[in-house]
Amino acid sequence: MIDITNYIIRFLLGEDLSREIVDKVGYTANPKEFHNYKLVIIPSTFFSINVYGTRDSLPTLPLQIWEEAPILFGNPLVEQIEKTLVIHADLIASTYFLISRYEEIVQADKRDVHGRFPGKESVPYRAGFIDSPLVDEYGKLLRLKLRECGIEVPEPPQEIRKIYLTHDVDQLSHYRNLRGFMGGLLRGIRRPKEGNKAIKSYFGGLKNDPWYTLPWLYKLDNSVRQTLGTNKCEPIVFIKVGGGNKKEDKPFITHHIQDFQSLIKLCKKKNITFGLHSSYAAGIDPNRIQDEKKHLERVTKKSIKYNRHHFLDTREPDDMQTLIDVGITDDFTLGYADIAGFRIGTSRPVRWINPRTKELTSLILHPLIIMDGSLSDKRYMNLNAHDAYEYCIRLINMVENWNGELVLLWHNTSVEDKPQSYHRKLYQDIIKYLKQKQLTERE
Repeated sequence: MIDITNYIIRFLLGEDLSREIVDKVGYTANPKEFHNYKLVIIPSTFFSINVYGTRDSLPTLPLQIWEEAPILFGNPLVEQIEKTLVIHADLIASTYFLISRYEEIVQADKRDVHGRFPGKESVPYRAGFIDSPLVDEYGKLLRLKLRECGIEVPEPPQEIRKIYLTHDVDQLSHYRNLRGFMGGLLRGIRRPKEGNKAIKSYFGGLKNDPWYTLPWLYKLDNSVRQTLGTNKCEPIVFIKVGGGNKKEDKPFITHHIQDFQSLIKLCKKKNITFGLHSSYAAGIDPNRIQDEKKHLERVTKKSIKYNRHHFLDTREPDDMQTLIDVGITDDFTLGYADIAGFRIGTSRPVRWINPRTKELTSLILHPLIIMDGSLSDKRYMNLNAHDAYEYCIRLINMVENWNGELVLLWHNTSVEDKPQSYHRKLYQDIIKYLKQKQLTERE
């Protein structure tokens, strides 16, 4: 636990701070040790042997408030004991709870039809802070208290540290295989426009398929990268190359056909990073991930280090160990399907902590802030176009305020040019907002 405690303190204060400053914060209930620190955080019972891993370790709602921030464990008391400031709000346990996805192992019975922990069952949602990175707020409060102790601790700049514009290719095209073509023709009896689209796509080439929107997406993505710089913006395409018999994995993308090769060529030409979109079947059986990664590396001729699970279906927190074992360094899965926001309580990349073993690992988790389907799906947020835009802007501004990363997910299928969906225009509007924000900051 010492490694984890030290990591959390450093994460809260700022990864770039000197060890001299970090070492001035202690996590102990022993008064004899208080004099070693300028500031001490008192541990709650969360990590106690008889509590950890049981339902008794879950926070009680409504949460207590400390300095206008809800705390999951401890209490709001702050006291001065000789030369040491003692905080009874257990920021270490509260942070650990959120960034490790701890509640998901304790409440294993809470899963949706896809085996995922529902966002609307989570503490961040039920306690009302799903749209705010509470862990980042804890860091600011901790820095403030250290300054009250006479320790100069800088605040991070209010800017988005990096933008990841990501796209999951679940289906490359709509009408390019025989089944899709025949379905389009049949529906075209009632909707002639769809029949015409199917004919144009099937006989006219991939560029005519309404779901092959990646050239359009990459043009927008690269306009952001050109404005911000390559170190501040990275477009990623997550490609699914495996799957099982479940309908969620179908239709399969045939990787030897010319259409798929055209996708690979386009991604390389536009300098888009490849990531593994591990299949729905791999969410059930993580042992599949290794073969899927090797397959993607063969067809792209690139080393694959990034992952995102199909359906955001990383079912158990400790399934992340499989990603480490096969050489994945960064995962971009951690957003809730049913609610956009801050699933792990932070807007910043964080090292994964295995909540079963209490092990600090090398895997970097990049919190997924906004997914297109979360906003519009009737089963999820069911927002109209105006409210979806306003909610996205609120989350983007929140990321900026806390010097976080902005990870967006828009599927190629969601930005088909059709009046029934607002996602094409919404993505354009978000890209425009991000570029204007950057230009304004430069002025």
